[in-house]
Formats: sequence, C-alpha cells, structure tokens
Amino acid sequence: MSDKTVSTMPAVFFGHGSPMNALEVNRYTAAWRAFGRSVPRPRAILVVSAHWYIGATAVTAMPRPKTIHDFYGFPQELFDVRYPAPGLPELAEEVSDVVHPTWVGADIDSWGIDHGTWSVLVHAFPEADIPVVQLSINAFKGLDYHLELGAKLAPLRERGVLVVASGNVVHNLGGVDRRLVDQGFDWAQRFDEAAKATMLDDPTEAGRLDAHRDFGLAVPTPDHFIPLLYLAGLAGAAGQGTEVLVDGYAYGSLSMTAYTLGLPGRATEPLAGAPTLPDAVPPDSANI
Repeated sequence: MSDKTVSTMPAVFFGHGSPMNALEVNRYTAAWRAFGRSVPRPRAILVVSAHWYIGATAVTAMPRPKTIHDFYGFPQELFDVRYPAPGLPELAEEVSDVVHPTWVGADIDSWGIDHGTWSVLVHAFPEADIPVVQLSINAFKGLDYHLELGAKLAPLRERGVLVVASGNVVHNLGGVDRRLVDQGFDWAQRFDEAAKATMLDDPTEAGRLDAHRDFGLAVPTPDHFIPLLYLAGLAGAAGQGTEVLVDGYAYGSLSMTAYTLGLPGRATEPLAGAPTLPDAVPPDSANI
C-alpha cells in the first residue's frame, strides 16, 4: 500500500462472493491484494456492505467494532477469522454532515464488521490497522436513493476516506450450481455485461438496470446489487466512468466483477477462480 498523499482517494466496488474467499488465494483475492497495495494509505475506510441491510440509514460509531460471522454451514477456520481494525466514531458525524439533509443514525453497539467487509479487507488491507466504518443499506429506499447517497459521499474522498462497496452485481443463491465453479449462466452473463457497459460508460444510468430483462433473475433481492450504486454515484459526482479490476463468475449465478474509480488498470492473475462451496452450505439461503 502506497504512503503517498493524493488530493482524491480512489473508490471501489468488490464482488465478494463466498466468504470462503477470505481463506483462499485465487485470482479474485489476488486482485483485492493488488488493489490494497496500489492505493494511497487511507485515513479511514467507509464500507457499504450487502450484509448490513436494515430498515434505516446508519453508520457504525464504535471505537472497536466486532468481527461478525453472519453465515452458517462453513468450516470452523472461517469462524476463527478476526479483523480487529479500529473504528473511527468521528467519521459518523462527517458522513452525516456530507449527506445532509439525509438522516443518518449512529450505531454504537449493534453491528460491527461483517463478512461482506472483512472477507475482502483481510486481503486488501491484511494488517487491519486502518479504521473501518460501515454504512448500512436502507432496505426501505429505492435504487435512486442509494445512487444519490453515493454521490453525496464524494467529499469524503477529498478527506482521505476510501469508500468501498461490497456486494455482487449478479447474486442469485437459489440458482447456485456447485459444479459451475467458474462459470456463469447465460442470463447472468447478459446482465453482468449490461452492468459493465453502464459502469464503464455512464455510471449515472446504473439505477435503470432494473429495466433489463434479466434483472429479476440476476437480482432476486436487491441487497447485493445496491452497493454497486454507491460507486456509480461517486463516479457520477466525479464525471468519470469506472474501470474493471477483475471479473468472472461463480457457481453459475454469481458475478465476481469488481470496479475501481480513480485507479486505472485491470488486474490479471493466472490463478484459479472461485472457491469450492462446502457441502454443508445451504444453496438457497441468503448466506453468502
């Protein structure tokens, strides 16, 4: 990770896939590590994770956020992972200020760092020495709300805050086929490519991807798709397109595509792709 200072921090959307990626060395985790090495050292990391999907807009405001293991059916080794990054309570107030008049609550004890965050950060920032704050996804709000809220976060990039969004553009657990470890169904590929064209050319149109014919299959629930809108909003505020960090598919019905803003270049790694799912993991649960 570079220690050089810049006027504007990059931003990123990670397709995080299975939490098993936290333990894996593959081309996705290699790309996440490359990203972490290439960015200037952030003052803090603000994460919008698919796994904090609640009925409010809130930020974590505790000094020592706990590591949350919000899944089941995985090996004990995964439950043993801890990501002991500090929090930054004052960032909650900064977030509230920059998005005003949108209301943002401060969570001092109910959440922490969930696997949508730590499964990626253990690779991108393995020292866990950079403060991490999470911003919840308000489940009661439409796509335009999240796109606009992402744009409102833009001033934080000038203050040394790395905004990280973590989800999956295509995320249909009911369609998982364990045999298709590194493949995507036709409908998954069609939707992922449509999203890619939008994110590269005009991210402000990302909120209209719900009109795509494959949206219902690709996004049966919005929790994993919405984080993409935060990067799209930031890109729109900057008047820029995004770049592909790494792409691919897992289990037929997940897209692993990741995008960066303000950090050109695609990661290319001659490594295997998605990890094999443990047999005990229920394929149709909102578990990964």
